[in-house]
Amino acid sequence: MARVLLLGTPNSGKSTLFNALTGGAARTANFPGTTVDIEQATARIADMEVTFLDVPGAFSLAPRSPEEQVASKALLGEPSPDVVVIVLDAPRLQRSLYLASQILDLGLPTVVAVNLMDEAKAVGRPADVDGLKAALGCPVVGTSARSGEGVDALRTAIGAQLMARTPSRPVPWPLPPAAAQDLDEVAKLVPDEGAGRKRVWAQLALLSGTDLGRPAAFVDDAVARRTRARQSGRDLDSELIGARYAWVESLVPTPVVDPAKPSRSDVIDRVLLHPLWGGLSFVVVMSFVFWLLFAGAEPLVALVEAGVGGVASLATAAFDELGEGEGVLLARNFVVDGLIAGVGGVVIFLPQVALLFGLIAVLEDVGYLARAAHWMDRILRSAGLPGAAFVPLLSGFACAVPAILATRTMPRFRDRLLTMLTIPLTSCSARLPVYTLVIAALVPAQNSWSRPLALGAMYALSTVVTLVATVVLGRFVLRGQASSELIELPPYRAPVASHVARAIVGRVSDFVNEAGRIIVVASVVLWALLAFPRQEADVLVPPDEAAALVAAGADVETLVAQRQLEQSYGGRLGKALEPAIAPLGMDWQIGVGLVGAFAAREVFVATLAIVHGVSGDDVEGDLAARLAPDLSVPAGASIMVFFALSMQCLSTLAVLRKETGGWRWPAAVFAWMTVLAWCASWVTFHGLGALLA
Repeated sequence: MARVLLLGTPNSGKSTLFNALTGGAARTANFPGTTVDIEQATARIADMEVTFLDVPGAFSLAPRSPEEQVASKALLGEPSPDVVVIVLDAPRLQRSLYLASQILDLGLPTVVAVNLMDEAKAVGRPADVDGLKAALGCPVVGTSARSGEGVDALRTAIGAQLMARTPSRPVPWPLPPAAAQDLDEVAKLVPDEGAGRKRVWAQLALLSGTDLGRPAAFVDDAVARRTRARQSGRDLDSELIGARYAWVESLVPTPVVDPAKPSRSDVIDRVLLHPLWGGLSFVVVMSFVFWLLFAGAEPLVALVEAGVGGVASLATAAFDELGEGEGVLLARNFVVDGLIAGVGGVVIFLPQVALLFGLIAVLEDVGYLARAAHWMDRILRSAGLPGAAFVPLLSGFACAVPAILATRTMPRFRDRLLTMLTIPLTSCSARLPVYTLVIAALVPAQNSWSRPLALGAMYALSTVVTLVATVVLGRFVLRGQASSELIELPPYRAPVASHVARAIVGRVSDFVNEAGRIIVVASVVLWALLAFPRQEADVLVPPDEAAALVAAGADVETLVAQRQLEQSYGGRLGKALEPAIAPLGMDWQIGVGLVGAFAAREVFVATLAIVHGVSGDDVEGDLAARLAPDLSVPAGASIMVFFALSMQCLSTLAVLRKETGGWRWPAAVFAWMTVLAWCASWVTFHGLGALLA
């Protein structure tokens, strides 16, 4: 099967073009560095099956960051791609052509896609496709992937190259004589390559001076030559990079910008990047997001609740037709109170989760996130992190797992590790069901602004604690200054509905697939823990006591259920935890929920639904109503603070182990976050109790 590799600079629309060519679902966003892995999809071109590979964006084949390493290895490794599609950024051709010149030197069959042609025309800098074709010596097609313009022509050009396999020709970049000699001497030491590839490997060794995964002889020679050049007053980086940019500028002159006529982006950026107005804008945007999480999701939550209740009613009716034997009753309880109530207790929050993912996708698509990262740079840098850490940290508010993976775009491991250690403190969407449940139990529905304010307060607490933890860890555990990085500001673009919808579907699917298995298994296990050992009703409530209760008008069945729960395995486990959590205002029933939450935070709501026997059309409302009489404000706040600061996600610990190479850091994160959560909850419970007394 033929392999076609898509390469381009970050934010050039490469992933969007990949989706247009293949109908794939690669994540796209108006923010550089959103692709950290290779996406793969298959399409039929020129009567053959073709595998398209979308690799992370890169500015150069000499890697500075993990995603650039992935891109370089995909291009330079074995097997070589059958065709390389170089995606150029039409409004910013100079930036894209540097990488293109390196790829063309390899001599591989190549097609150039000049993407974002519509944006280039809008800013008055239309790309000369015919001129580029003559200069580059390979097929060149103008495209606008977002609208589909030129995609068919690009597909035809790829098919023609797959049939012809015409190698690209090296670009005529004018090297200084001394640099050319260094390059030729290092290239002689590169084994088993064609002449063009030897020179490319030699260039990368001279530029990076690091192990490129090849035999070390030519790398060692390149390092020695860099040292000698520096001692003689030469700068090899400037000579090699400058020569390429001299060729680029001869092909595409630097555009002249009139400062008296600022662009639309410049005018908006004067506000969003301003030290004061930018901060106020950030607060307004985030406040709107939190308000919309409640107000916008309520109608959808009601629909999902009705659906869950309908399924529970149908299941109950089906079991009722089978009779009232002990086996039938046990099976009905398992299905209705175990599976449906457990999973349904989480599914009802999917509208809020989807809305959160959608809002982040819109902010990415518009181009606002890059501005927020730029504005946050000064704050994060004071905490020991570069501004590039903002996007992984913000992604943590959706889900910690992809957020930790997104740190791969950061070049320095110290910055990556510090960001990964603090991401679990951000209030991910798995905490959202806990917040909304407790807030619904504490705050009356008629207080329309109180609930969003309470939710916003939890996210504010999470943000502040994350920044404080970053300062502490950065100064005392992972000492060092934040690396200096450039943050590219992409142009403002109108969000594309298909992109946002794809992001929502993809992330919600990942969320359900990741948490769904854990939730189903945990719900079944918890139901079993709460249902067994089974005891007869007259053992739990002796006949004499039952008669007295009936005479007093009390509900004997409710008392039987409560005592069955207390004496179950789950009840005993919750009671065993009660001495540790009682100082936090939590009882043994909350303790049972905490046990389930260690599998996944979302299970907490499902567990409480099982513990309290809640099911039907309005699981959230009924559960909140069941909790409200016995849940004080200090106790409710304590629960939310504990969940905000504790580590209760096996998936996050697993991905931390994978990204850090062992269990040392995940164990440390679990330990210090648990201690922090307990102490903060204790202060919250007793502090609020004293204030409200």
